[in-house]
Order: sequence, then C-alpha cells, then structure tokens
Amino acid sequence: MLDNMPIDMMGEAVRLINRKAFVEASGNVTLHTVRAIAETGVDFISSGSLTHSAPAADISMKIK
Repeated sequence: MLDNMPIDMMGEAVRLINRKAFVEASGNVTLHTVRAIAETGVDFISSGSLTHSAPAADISMKIK
C-alpha cells in the first residue's frame, strides 16, 4: 500500500518492488491525479473521496 505518497516516489517504489507483490496506491487520488498514478505501474488504485463527502441519506423505515 502506497498511501499519500508523491507520484514520483510511487513510481520509484513500484520499480523497487519489481512485481514481487501487488501494489495499491491510495490517498490524494482525484480525477486530476489518477492517470499519473496509474502510469507509475501500480496494480490497484483506491479512492476514499467517493465517500468522504457523500451526503447521508435517510433510508430508515418508519413504522407506526
């Protein structure tokens, strides 16, 4: 897991790992950075920003 790492450091980590393990990038993943992160060679990219600011929805069932 490469978390909150600058993109150039991610690329270096991927090179050092050299396919000996799966590599996931996380932290500061946005629509603007996802392509550059993918180009480092990581295997997976996770983004919490999809849920961090999502509004809550009341889906409870109120029975009288």
